[in-house]
Amino acid sequence: MRRFVKQPVVALLIVCVALSLSLPFSAWAGKETIRFADKSWDSIQVHNRIAGFIIKNGYGYDVDYTPGDSIMLITGLIEDNVDVDMESWTENNQELYDKGITSGKIIDLGSNFPDNWQGWLVPTYMIKGDAKRGIKPIAPDLKSVSDLTKYWKLFKDPETPTKGRFYNSVPGWGCTKINSEKLKAYGLDKYFNDFITGSDAALAGSMAAAVKRGKPWVGYYWEPTWVLGKLDMTRLEEPAYSEECWNSNKACAYQPVQVNILINKGMIKKAPDIVEMLKKYETTTAMANEFLAYMQDTNGKPEDGAVWFLKNKEHVWTPWVSASVVKKVKAALP
Repeated sequence: MRRFVKQPVVALLIVCVALSLSLPFSAWAGKETIRFADKSWDSIQVHNRIAGFIIKNGYGYDVDYTPGDSIMLITGLIEDNVDVDMESWTENNQELYDKGITSGKIIDLGSNFPDNWQGWLVPTYMIKGDAKRGIKPIAPDLKSVSDLTKYWKLFKDPETPTKGRFYNSVPGWGCTKINSEKLKAYGLDKYFNDFITGSDAALAGSMAAAVKRGKPWVGYYWEPTWVLGKLDMTRLEEPAYSEECWNSNKACAYQPVQVNILINKGMIKKAPDIVEMLKKYETTTAMANEFLAYMQDTNGKPEDGAVWFLKNKEHVWTPWVSASVVKKVKAALP
């Protein structure tokens, strides 16, 4: 026996379908999730959450943070598994970057912070002293890496006191190998042991411990970082970077690195409003040093650093977005 649907039900179904077709897609299906490359260092994790907080609360997208190392996540950006990389450190992964740009899979939106730095440094009190702490200058003429031959005894390695100790970075990092090459190129391997630290925390901790005790320390570091946001350190001069020098023996300063914001090409259609916001997103190394130092002082997480930035740097981020987005973001801040 055939069964019939009563007319009022049919009419209701027609009305519901008509209403659903009249709604915008985002209202029917919800906006897509924006996936950030959540690499292992603090500054990118905070930048991810600054952008993520704005995107979620100001634009209504969901956000996700994908953990991993640089190579995996840049590959993910090329293969459509990640949407946004807030800190590319381009020259450190030049081959993958070039592959992504050449293929059109990656779009470079420009600099996040153009004034980043990496190199060798010592506590400033070694050169200038610190009257408040009763520390007298012990290396007043220490200005460049070439002066280290004169002062190596100040940095004696406690395990091998016939040489000084140079604090290198972490095993497996490209800069660790470069620093080792630099020591040889400058002839400093005759005076210093190449001490490779086990982790970023160990490297930062060695510097912080030396400064706390007013002791000598020399090694590699970079910024933005919490440790250089808190400690008064002096960069040692090196010959200016040149491609010829770098390709020869690395006996010159690190080249300036592009720390740019990259997106997967799919973002152009997926979230054009977010692309426009990210094009305007720009900060400085000093700002990152500030929020990283705040996190260190308060034992804060990347989310805390992002909230601190949004509350304390309104003049920086509000021009990136419309007045209505500003209002929504500020209302969502704890």
